[in-house]
Amino acid sequence: MPADRVAPTVLVVDDEAPIVESLHKIFERESLRVLTAGSGGEALEILRREPVSVLLTDLMMPGMSGMDLLRASKSVAPETETVLMTAYGTVENAVEAMKQGAYDFVTKPIKRAHLLRVVGKAIEKRSLVQENRSLRAQLAAEKRRALIGQSLAWRRTMEIVMQAAPSQATVLLLGESGTGKELLARAIHESSPRGSGPFVPVNCAALPETILEAELFGYEKGAFTGAAHRHDGRFVQADGGTLFLDEIGEIPTHVQVKLLRVLQEGEVERLGGRTLKVDLRLVAATNQDLRAAVREGRFREDLYYRLNVIAVPIPPLRDRRDDIPLLAEHFLQRYAARNGRQLSGFSRAAAEALSRHDWPGNVRELENTVERAVVLSRGSAIEIDDLPPEVRSGGAAVGDGRTLSFVVGTPLEEIERRVIHATLAHVGGDKRLCAQLLGIATRTIYRRLEEERGDAGEAEPAGGDVPNWQRSSVGSSS
Repeated sequence: MPADRVAPTVLVVDDEAPIVESLHKIFERESLRVLTAGSGGEALEILRREPVSVLLTDLMMPGMSGMDLLRASKSVAPETETVLMTAYGTVENAVEAMKQGAYDFVTKPIKRAHLLRVVGKAIEKRSLVQENRSLRAQLAAEKRRALIGQSLAWRRTMEIVMQAAPSQATVLLLGESGTGKELLARAIHESSPRGSGPFVPVNCAALPETILEAELFGYEKGAFTGAAHRHDGRFVQADGGTLFLDEIGEIPTHVQVKLLRVLQEGEVERLGGRTLKVDLRLVAATNQDLRAAVREGRFREDLYYRLNVIAVPIPPLRDRRDDIPLLAEHFLQRYAARNGRQLSGFSRAAAEALSRHDWPGNVRELENTVERAVVLSRGSAIEIDDLPPEVRSGGAAVGDGRTLSFVVGTPLEEIERRVIHATLAHVGGDKRLCAQLLGIATRTIYRRLEEERGDAGEAEPAGGDVPNWQRSSVGSSS
């Protein structure tokens, strides 16, 4: 074994001293580090303070049995593999122990070659698990690099995210639309012990109230009209992983009550059916002031405190201007490669315009702007004329559709309709950003559009021209 590598450690546990001494010599000859204990309690103390690769324990011991030690070790040292020693008459117990998480068992009298083969395989398995975890951590680090930023505000946000990720605590992401809340939620998931489990995102604002509860909690066949089969809700789908509830401020009060029970009891009650245990981590996000919603009675105070265990404020792009050039260059490379373009970068005037703009749509708006510029650019670099008028000017452009006028006496319903349409067109169909700019609930946007479609009836031609903002996905990242 190379001198710079630490030998794997085997902890031998048996109440019979001669057996312990004999096993100690066997493993020592194999250049393994050997620790010994005469009881389960003594073994637990060693596991608490020493990294152990394999725990080799007798099954039948006075006081704490090998089975009890196995269960306790899973809490104290979950990465340690356990091999049980048992007499022929207790093989059934050893098999049961394997169902509880033991790696394997050997029978007494112990054969040296078989013992070394079993323990060697257990050491190899632990090594593979550690290597896999290390690779996943490296992949997560690579993905975090996509969360580009070097500004002080962004570094502070990422410090909180990376400190919170390995824990089981509920995280509440607070930030405007387009700041990258879902990307941060994924980073938390992938950097956590649940990283190999499912990541289930849910846009609460995009789901109508009538189906939100069924979609989250699931339902049994026949629970309501149209429930033709049983449906596992998003909570069950996220079992063993992370559930991301975006726009959680849009959840109605009666659903908030059920969500609180999930957080408190770890139980999900299907509509019309049984209660299920779930093991998941919740990451929530909102662009609303939940404290104000609590004061106004729109959000439950007890749920707010359950969610607000670790609050992560995400700075808007206007507060992290040092990151604009980095992000713009990142998006330029991405969309140039995607569109087969060879572009050297941004001209000085274009770069200054990007840095000067306030970006009300945050990173998403910057990304869309760069993609547009890549597609429309005719030169070897992005010029200022390739940018939208509002970005070139640093403010509202005259005649660019951002200013509306109305004849005195125009009905308020018509004014509201035109303002919603114009704002949606300006933000590229992002309904959440539109609602934020207008100071109304996202669900109001969906309701007004549904009402318009209902009023249009048969007049709208099937498959006809539909504005881009009406075709935009309601599941866009936050």
